[in-house]
Amino acid sequence: MSKGSSNSLGLRAGDLVEVRSEQEILITLDSQGALDGMPFMPEMLAYCGMRFRVGKRADKTCNTITIMESRRLFDTVHLEDLRCNGSAHGGCQAECLLFWKESWLKRVKDEASNSGSSSPLAEPSGPTPVCSRERLRELTRQDGALSESEIAYRCQATDLLKASEPLPWWDLRQYVRDVWSGNVGLLDLCKAALFRIFEKSLRITAYRAQIRAYNCFQSWRGGTPYPYLWGTLDKTPQETIGIQPGELVRVKTYDEILKTLNKRNRNRGLFFGSEMVPYCGSVRRVRARVEHIIDERTGKLVKLPGECLILEGAVCGSRYSENRLFCPRAIFPYWREIWLTRVENPSSLQRPGASVAVAPRDKD
Repeated sequence: MSKGSSNSLGLRAGDLVEVRSEQEILITLDSQGALDGMPFMPEMLAYCGMRFRVGKRADKTCNTITIMESRRLFDTVHLEDLRCNGSAHGGCQAECLLFWKESWLKRVKDEASNSGSSSPLAEPSGPTPVCSRERLRELTRQDGALSESEIAYRCQATDLLKASEPLPWWDLRQYVRDVWSGNVGLLDLCKAALFRIFEKSLRITAYRAQIRAYNCFQSWRGGTPYPYLWGTLDKTPQETIGIQPGELVRVKTYDEILKTLNKRNRNRGLFFGSEMVPYCGSVRRVRARVEHIIDERTGKLVKLPGECLILEGAVCGSRYSENRLFCPRAIFPYWREIWLTRVENPSSLQRPGASVAVAPRDKD
């Protein structure tokens, strides 16, 4: 994996870029359809020649394959809410945020500009790519499958370890990059540091009393309650009400959701994590029902047990994840219907001052 390249653009959140042409991108790829280990997927071809804002710089990401850790990336960004639709990967419904190497992009100086500030990587008469559009589709499948039922897919999520290297949580340079890139504000950094100090202090103080005091203070200021509490059930309940994409739902309170979880914070196998707590009490629109996704460890397309929903704007913010602070990957967590209630009168949310989606994390 390259630690920076001659095509590095130094992009920051909010920068306007244009995705290079298919030909320009293909000549950057090796025989495995990747650049520095990061695959360029067929789903990304539809965006060639189009302009987007950089959502966040992807100097790091999270390891969801082996151990809980951050991973270091180079010359990589996420474009504003450009997510994989799974069309070349068996219809995977995970909607992962796409990774874009800076070599696949060019700067746009202003809205009226027709070209980026960097020179094109190749003209039509330039080098012949070693990887073609057809080859990209072939490379979405790992070698060795004997039948359709044994297909193992290959994508940016399954190959993430090849495109990155370990990043220790204590490497302070990453937090400087977070602020410089525009991913994180100084106030966010200070809040995270104060929360970590509070968390560590729980080991030497009156645990329950301190958490109660913290939650009272957060309730007063409209912030997120202490997000590391655990359920107590041996057998978890089920509630299916047939919520469909497009419907408005209200996420139940944290206390209500805790009553549906077992001692491993799961409801019928689905984990309720700390990054979901900031959305408790907010009103969200259901984005999709998720039935099957690619297992990032094996590449196999797996069917999810029970109902799993994703909500608009409710993504992992990496504020509370151990060893993965401020990861910009914005993965959608999955929600059980028992954690949600329908908004029976959506029109009441349209009154002046009402908000369909209560913005979380404004007050951590």
